[in-house]
Amino acid sequence: MQGLVTVFGGSGFVGSQVVRQLAKAGHRVRVAVRQPNLAYKMRMLGDVGQIEVVQANVRNAASVVRALDGAEACVNLVGLLYEAGRQKFQAVHVMGAKTVAEQAAAAGVTRFVQMSAIGADAGSESKYARTKAEGEEAVKAAFPGAVIVRPSVVFGPEDAFFNRFGQMAAYAPALPLVGGETRLQPVFVGDVAAVITRAVSDPAMAGLTYELGGPGVFTMRQILELILTETGRDRPLVPLPWPIATLIGQLGDIQSGILPIAPPITSDQVELLKSDNVADHGLPGLAEVGIVPTSIEAIVPSYLYRYRKGGQYAPTPAGAF
Repeated sequence: MQGLVTVFGGSGFVGSQVVRQLAKAGHRVRVAVRQPNLAYKMRMLGDVGQIEVVQANVRNAASVVRALDGAEACVNLVGLLYEAGRQKFQAVHVMGAKTVAEQAAAAGVTRFVQMSAIGADAGSESKYARTKAEGEEAVKAAFPGAVIVRPSVVFGPEDAFFNRFGQMAAYAPALPLVGGETRLQPVFVGDVAAVITRAVSDPAMAGLTYELGGPGVFTMRQILELILTETGRDRPLVPLPWPIATLIGQLGDIQSGILPIAPPITSDQVELLKSDNVADHGLPGLAEVGIVPTSIEAIVPSYLYRYRKGGQYAPTPAGAF
C-alpha cells in the first residue's frame, strides 16, 4: 500500500470521489473534516483500515498540523459556494488554503494539490472568484510545487447544480433564467477526481495549473432546456434582468445569514454568472492527463430521472438522451 494522503474536505461531493479513487490506487487516506461524525461512511470507500477520518478545520492551524502528521501528500478541497456564519470566502479560500499549504510544507509533504475553480481572478467583482485566485497565490507562495486544479461546474449524481434545477423543474411553475447566454463547460466529478489522484503521484504535474472542462460547452439557457427535457417537465424559462437577479441574490445573502439551508442564489453567484465558465485552452486540461472527458449526456440522465412524474418508473420523455 502506498503512502498516506491527507484530504481536507474529503467528505463532500468531489471529496468522496477523490477519496474513493485514491484508495483504489492503493493510497492510505486520511479524511480531514470539520464534523467527523457526519463522515463515518467514508471508511467504507476503501479496504479495512485504509481510510481514517479525523477532525480538522482549515481555520485552525493546530488541527491542520495534526491531520498532516505522517502524510506524504496533501489535497485541499475545502471551499464555499456561499458565505454563512464564520465560513467566509476570505477565511476559507485564502487564509485556510494558506494555512494548509504552509503546514504541509513544514511537515515535509512532497505533493500538494489545491482545488480552485475556472474563473479564479484576482480582479473579479465576485468575491468567490477573487478569493479563489488569492488562495492559489497563497498556496504557490508556501508550496511552489503545488498542483492547481480549476474545474468548471462539476456534475454527478450528488451535485448541487443539475439536481437543484431538476428539483425546481418538478415543483416550480417556471424556471428563472439568470445569465441565459453565459457559457458553461460542465465536467464530470469522476474526471476531476482522476486528475487529482494522478497529481498526487505524478511529479511531471508539479507546479502546473489545470483547467478542467467537459467535452461540451452550453449556455445557461441550453442547460435548463436539457433539464426540462430530461425531467419531462413543461416549464417556461423566465429571463431575469441583472438588476432583478441581483436583488433576488441579496435576499439570498440575507437567508444564508439566518437560516441553515442553502439559498436559491446569492448576489455573488449572480456576479459569477456574468462571465463565461469555460476552460482556457492555453492551460493543460483533461487531455494532457490522458483522460477522455465524460459528457453530461452520458451521466446526467442517470440521476435526473428522479424528478420525472413517476420517478424511475416513468417512461423516457421524448427528446431525452
